[in-house]
Amino acid sequence: MNEILAYCGLACQSCPVHLATLEHDKTRQYEMRHLIARQCLELYGMKVSADEINDCDGCKAGTGKIFNGCMDCEIRKCAISRQLDNCGYCTDYPCVILQKHFEQDPESKVRLEKIREGIRGL
Repeated sequence: MNEILAYCGLACQSCPVHLATLEHDKTRQYEMRHLIARQCLELYGMKVSADEINDCDGCKAGTGKIFNGCMDCEIRKCAISRQLDNCGYCTDYPCVILQKHFEQDPESKVRLEKIREGIRGL
């Protein structure tokens, strides 16, 4: 299966919000969203309830199902304005905003670095 990457390098297949979207058992889905709400507060200082965690097919999805926490994402807005597939293709990589994201999700940096290596032909 091909990996779906967010602009910031987050792997959608391992994103808790996306996984909750794919969950068919409504009880399990609600439990997952309760955990996500707690993680949003602990990791990002974002106060949301489990009921506010909406479906998400990824920040680049054309379905209209994008996590409400990603709708105002500075990284997403920047990549869209620069018409980039992801930040790995940006001439200003890594910017201050992206470096802050890497502190929370270092694997995103690893994924984007692999893209950059491919661009440089390494």
